[in-house]
Amino acid sequence: MADAEKVRLDKWLWAARFFKTRALSAEAVESGKVQMDGARVKPAKEVKPGQVLRIRRGAEELEVVVRGLSTQRRGAPEAALLYEETEASRQRRENARLTGEHEHARRERGMGRPTKRDRRMIQKFFG
Repeated sequence: MADAEKVRLDKWLWAARFFKTRALSAEAVESGKVQMDGARVKPAKEVKPGQVLRIRRGAEELEVVVRGLSTQRRGAPEAALLYEETEASRQRRENARLTGEHEHARRERGMGRPTKRDRRMIQKFFG
């Protein structure tokens, strides 16, 4: 793990393997999907150990505490040493998994649009 004194937020997110490319991490920060200590920030903001980041990726929301700094993207076991997920975040994700919170929006692959018969059944169900 290459420790650095100053690391940009977008570069740290990429090195910690939250996003596949640095461009994607910078875009996520710009669009407000990443917050540092509860506030929106820019991709060039410096990350320091002990700061709390809230990261949204699709339906998943993580809250992590920065534990280490790195400017190089390494393997997943090494990247996991750069942060620690908070207990509240773990609990929220576990509850969402158990309740199937976001499964209502999923359709089986290849199902396509509802058929005429499906539409009639939906309308009958909802009155």
